[in-house]
Amino acid sequence: MTIIISAQAQDELFEKIDGTPQSNDPDDELDVTCKYPQASGEGHYRRVKLRQSLVLDIHSHQHCDNLIIKRIDHPHPLEFWFMLSGHWRESSPWAVNETEAGQYGFHGSGMIVKGEDEFSEGWQLSMSVTFEPELLQSFIGNSSGELPKALQHLVREPNQPLHFRSNLMTPMMQYNVQRILHCPYQGIIKRTYLEGKALELLALLLEQEAEIQMGSRTPKPLKSGTLERILYARDLLLQQLDNPPSTAELARLVKLNEYALKRGFLQVFGKPLFAYLHDYRLEQARQLLEIGEMKVSEVAQKIGFASRNHFAAAFRKKFGVNPKEYLMQRKHFF
Repeated sequence: MTIIISAQAQDELFEKIDGTPQSNDPDDELDVTCKYPQASGEGHYRRVKLRQSLVLDIHSHQHCDNLIIKRIDHPHPLEFWFMLSGHWRESSPWAVNETEAGQYGFHGSGMIVKGEDEFSEGWQLSMSVTFEPELLQSFIGNSSGELPKALQHLVREPNQPLHFRSNLMTPMMQYNVQRILHCPYQGIIKRTYLEGKALELLALLLEQEAEIQMGSRTPKPLKSGTLERILYARDLLLQQLDNPPSTAELARLVKLNEYALKRGFLQVFGKPLFAYLHDYRLEQARQLLEIGEMKVSEVAQKIGFASRNHFAAAFRKKFGVNPKEYLMQRKHFF
């Protein structure tokens, strides 16, 4: 079954939701969670207004049916989002854009033209950041006041069709998204942390966009089925940090041949399988040391290092400090 609704009617449904937004932080009135209207699905979205021109949204909801929202022409700020689960499709008279789990989408500023937004049935988890062109332009460091040529297409007049890009998330993008979703802070520390991560994601997207425009990077999305198998392989790999499957075993489990698995994994995550696992282990170790509830030897064992000395050497190579020193620094900080 497919539900079709106008964008205006959708906005009215959100305005009529019973109850007031729920505060997420007693020290931050600009961080609230709202329920989704039942007609649109079940779930909620969290909104954090970091600045007047910088807004972070986290959507977690389930559509019982396919949902199509019919929109009219309207101006739109810059926006980027990351799909962790679900599927979104945008269609207009001359273009079809979409993002699915494992991908990001990037809208420049300008006009969103009349068309449809379609959300597939099922669970959707996504994170988005919207901001005005003035915020991007505030980072210009030259006397001309102009964006670099490779990025000028991102800012257009309100009556000009906006630019759209979708591509696979890089490991660094995924890392920052997860840090935002699991931010441990509150109040001013939380706001500073979230804004920093949002701007870091923007920098990663701008870097990729500039490379694409200059021809040094050509996006080549994998087919949906192959991408799902690659993401599943990553999940299986990370579920067994202390005893990961071999490449052959992993390929068998996700129903890909070894060559396709290794090539696809490198394309999606930018690193070979076990280089990615190695970095993930060390990042997990860093987070465990930040929590401060485990000894260095316990952390090393938990993430799959049989030798504490090998763990210490790998940690020092990646982070520039021994794990014991890092642990002591964090305890002193807090």
